[in-house]
Amino acid sequence: MTRVTAKKIAVPTKRKRLEAILKDLGCVLIGFSGGADSTLLLAEARRVLGRAGVLAVTATGDIFVPGELEDARATAARLDVRHEVLETQPLESEHFRTNPTDRCYFCKLKIFGAMKELAMSRGMAAVCDGANADDEKVYRPGLRATAELGIRSPLKEAGFAKADVRALSRRLGLPTWDRPAMPCLASRFPYGQPITKAALERVAAAEAVLEDLGFACIRVRDHGSVARIEVDPRDIEALSVRHRAMIVRKLKALGFTYVAIDLEGYRPGAMDEVHGRGAGRSI
Repeated sequence: MTRVTAKKIAVPTKRKRLEAILKDLGCVLIGFSGGADSTLLLAEARRVLGRAGVLAVTATGDIFVPGELEDARATAARLDVRHEVLETQPLESEHFRTNPTDRCYFCKLKIFGAMKELAMSRGMAAVCDGANADDEKVYRPGLRATAELGIRSPLKEAGFAKADVRALSRRLGLPTWDRPAMPCLASRFPYGQPITKAALERVAAAEAVLEDLGFACIRVRDHGSVARIEVDPRDIEALSVRHRAMIVRKLKALGFTYVAIDLEGYRPGAMDEVHGRGAGRSI
């Protein structure tokens, strides 16, 4: 398997390489979250391999953001792709519940292991994910799991960086071209703080409060009694002035004792900063 660097290669050239990779695979099961990366991969696989050559599979369970499955279903239908749902229960794993720094490794190992079994039963030649070339530059323990399982990453192999994904997606008219990253809800908890179903539901409800107010790029980080809110820096004033009282009231009603606004605003990788890993991880 040849890996190509993302720099100084035009997107049309990368697209040709992606097409060649997909043709070589023949028929693929794609782990499909409905985000920008996996949607572009799914659209290109459908174009290259036809409907019979592609199966999209979306994992669902307590750790996933509410509404994500519905969005994935709608996108798969729009692309005319066969689509199945994989029920997952990562909270059953003690390795996951205790929330170690490599939590994502155990989660991806279980999810993509199940997808490999499903691919065999459906007669698909390979399982693919939507990882891109930028993912290797940041802390992603889940990549170790997919490597161990032999999961293919056609976008990464073809040299697609995130900017390339968005550029081509926009040109193709895909609705996800500017969709913000939306990793699972477990990413809202500091490493070492146990993850429970109730805590996941509380975080989801807290973020829904902000979404209902029109804030798009948000995270509610759960620090036990403290809800630390991250929004786009441009939205901090609106959040803290116009909506402060209502947000405090609603989040306290969910069980938080304190409600705080992170003055740095949203940035990827905030939970990794205490471990010396800077922003750049899309959580």
